[in-house]
Amino acid sequence: WFGGGTDITPAYLDEEDMKHFHGVYKEVCDKHDPAFYPKFKKWADEYFMISHRGETRGLGGIFFDDLNDRDPEKIFAFAEECLNNVAAAYVPIIEKHKNDAFTEEQKRWQLLRRGRYVEFNLIYDRGTIFGLKTGLGRTESIMMTLPEVARWEYNHQPAPGSEEERITKAFRQPREWL
Repeated sequence: WFGGGTDITPAYLDEEDMKHFHGVYKEVCDKHDPAFYPKFKKWADEYFMISHRGETRGLGGIFFDDLNDRDPEKIFAFAEECLNNVAAAYVPIIEKHKNDAFTEEQKRWQLLRRGRYVEFNLIYDRGTIFGLKTGLGRTESIMMTLPEVARWEYNHQPAPGSEEERITKAFRQPREWL
């Protein structure tokens, strides 16, 4: 069987970035099966849900697991093409924003979102949980996937009408980007 996935976890919402990211993976999926993208996008929205927060870790992507319903060579080719498109999906977004200025308040928000990433990975991510509980994973390697710095604040709520509230609404209600 095959499994894999990728998602994007921005601190701030840029609609064009989301269209680009999701567009790359829709194109990859469509080459292999037009039913893949809607199915795997929905699966990602569900998989990356932080249930105790009622929000997703990020703004979606694709996710699949136990994929064994067709020729293994075809599934492998699909998984390989997904992997080969990571740079195409992310690098233009990184290039676009790598020199963006930010305020201390924006940095604080980014650290709060990193906290959500940590929560998801340690509480819900199947691979992380499997590796830690069975002892089959290298604990140090697993922990190195977490951000070096993260933040939590008691019952933090973004200011009404703010960019932080705007993206929080997207985390709470997954949507179609294309």
